[in-house]
Amino acid sequence: MQAELVDGNLLDQSVEVIVNSWNRNIIPWWLLLPQGVSGAIKKRGGTQPFRELARHGPLPLGQAVLTSAGKLPFRGIIHVAGIDMLWRASEYSIRQSIRGAMEIVRQQGFASVAFPLIGAGSGSFNEARALEIIQDELRQLESDAHVVVVQYRRHEQ
Repeated sequence: MQAELVDGNLLDQSVEVIVNSWNRNIIPWWLLLPQGVSGAIKKRGGTQPFRELARHGPLPLGQAVLTSAGKLPFRGIIHVAGIDMLWRASEYSIRQSIRGAMEIVRQQGFASVAFPLIGAGSGSFNEARALEIIQDELRQLESDAHVVVVQYRRHEQ
């Protein structure tokens, strides 16, 4: 499948579900100072998605979990364990995260999904390489869902 590539903010996309690149869910969410997408979700959507996520316990690298969207206007948030215990992403974690998220999209029948550049924020992975891996992995999958990959860009004031 081919994904649409856009510059902007993941939380401003007109899709049914968004993907949040998360950690392995070992450290309680309330001990962390969420950054990037997670921080934006917490700020605009509240803590409910993270409370739900905590109930799943530790996640294997690349696993995906669906929660509600809190106060955000989506049908849900797919959290993927995109970084390891040392807060680093890898090609493996990115590919597994894409597969896991798209499996939830398929199972739940979501018509559209937006991904951030998994691993390129807190995971310290090269942005251009992360995008290549994401696009390559998506090309290998079949889905009727509209897929958007969002390269974060701050809005100019």
